Amino acid sequence: MAALELLLPKIENGFLRKGLQLGLEIADRAELRTILETELRMAERQGEADAKTLEVAGGFAPTVGIIGTVVGLIDVLRNFSNLQIVGHGIGIAFVSTIYGLALANLILLPAAHRIRARVAENFETQEMILEGVLATVDSVHPSLIRMRLEPFTRQSGREAQSQNA
Repeated sequence: MAALELLLPKIENGFLRKGLQLGLEIADRAELRTILETELRMAERQGEADAKTLEVAGGFAPTVGIIGTVVGLIDVLRNFSNLQIVGHGIGIAFVSTIYGLALANLILLPAAHRIRARVAENFETQEMILEGVLATVDSVHPSLIRMRLEPFTRQSGREAQSQNA
């Protein structure tokens, strides 16, 4: 572990760097696991909250479009005798509906899905890092660490294959 201290500034992954740093500072393995798992869960919760916000906005966007449609149709009914204004009001009605649906289905809901996918991927990576840090702190032989972490890489490979299919 002491040899890793020199490498800490070069480690780009913040969770790995923090885990190894804590591994050097905290003697109690259970406490180290608790701290890292708490950080992992909090990052997952924050990502889920971000995704939920976009998902809720995606649910309201069509409603805003419908409100624009109603406003456009009210304008049409007020000025029914003037064909130019009627055409303009119907245009506003259709465009606002399209904007609401497009905003929801082309931007907000796909963004929420991407956030959830990225959070799940980061969670798996951080879970693997957690296991690796704990094994390193426990002074487990490197080949055994590799064996412990191999299932994480297999799972990632299977997901990549299923996404490409």
